[in-house]
Amino acid sequence: MSLKTSASSFISKIEVFRVPPRWLFVRIETADGLVGWGECTLEGHTEAIEGAFADLAQRFLGWDADGIEDIWQTAYRARFYRGGPVLMSALSGLDIALWDIKGKKLGVPVWQLLGGKVRDRVRVYGWIGGDHPGAVREAARERKEQGFTAVKMNATEALAWLDSPELLKGTVERVREVRALGMDVGVDFHGRVHKGMARQLAKLLEGEGVLFIEEPLLPTQPSEFADLGRLVSTPIAAGERLYSRHEFRPYFEGHALDVAQPDVSHCGGISELARIASMAETYDVAFAPHCPLGPIALAACIAVGVSKLNYFIQEMSWQMHYNSDDADLFTYLADPSVFAVKDGYVATPSGPGLGIVINEELVRTRAKEYSRAGVEAWRNPVWRGEDGSIREW
Repeated sequence: MSLKTSASSFISKIEVFRVPPRWLFVRIETADGLVGWGECTLEGHTEAIEGAFADLAQRFLGWDADGIEDIWQTAYRARFYRGGPVLMSALSGLDIALWDIKGKKLGVPVWQLLGGKVRDRVRVYGWIGGDHPGAVREAARERKEQGFTAVKMNATEALAWLDSPELLKGTVERVREVRALGMDVGVDFHGRVHKGMARQLAKLLEGEGVLFIEEPLLPTQPSEFADLGRLVSTPIAAGERLYSRHEFRPYFEGHALDVAQPDVSHCGGISELARIASMAETYDVAFAPHCPLGPIALAACIAVGVSKLNYFIQEMSWQMHYNSDDADLFTYLADPSVFAVKDGYVATPSGPGLGIVINEELVRTRAKEYSRAGVEAWRNPVWRGEDGSIREW
């Protein structure tokens, strides 16, 4: 059982909701009537997270919700096997919800509990181009009209381990189209580009004023990341597939990153996200959380970001290619204006906890509809080359 205080709020209910487009929300309720929301989405592995979370729910019912660190460490260390995307994503949802409860109990935003804010607003970027990048000029223009000053797009479609350099020229052309509109652009290699091609593409982009290149290599290659960093001056970003500060360690110690991009729904929640941000600052590395997910994850990222000086920009999934008109970033919010984009920024949320209000009735309704309809959980595409071999998505 957990440690207790005279003012403990004991966890009485833990629920998980699978909702469209591909998200898993967590709701935790305490015996004294507090409710916190978390998000434990792990794209393409929904059922695995549901199973892992069933174990967490069984373990922590009756524990003191105020004991965030005790619960985090127990969830992480009390079982012999630990870490990895599934266990850390499940823990993320639990942790985020507990921070939401703590802020609501004390009547303050989560960022106050993390030391207070160091900025009044956060810069954000939107996605353009989709999995098969195209029509980026029109998409970037629309983003500019929505208030964004920066966007991100995929660099390429599927590539062979070593492929024709001709396939890289379109990336440069698309970057130039976006830059011509006065927009900053991040280019996501998405781990699709192996070392021989990644070097070529990074060099081609070096003079194009790219904000950063993301996952230019697979996350299993920290030494090769460092090699690439010595080759080009463009900032190198990665981290969505690194699941704790321990996995970031070789990247920081190897001087392999300029931008750390942990995902709050994958890396252990607000607790670990804050630790990774502070660790990154030690190595003069910027902090820009990965978040192509739902409103709870975004609110959690912003709560940490406004309290960390090295935080410089935030991914935002509004009208992203994985979403739909009836299941988008603002769908489950009672007040979408909390994430209004103005001049490239979103204002720091001021409400207690995460600073958002979830439309619980809609969440429950959509989760039931999803289940009754027998909709299969989202899966990422599987790509194969002309020779039939598997390609990185």
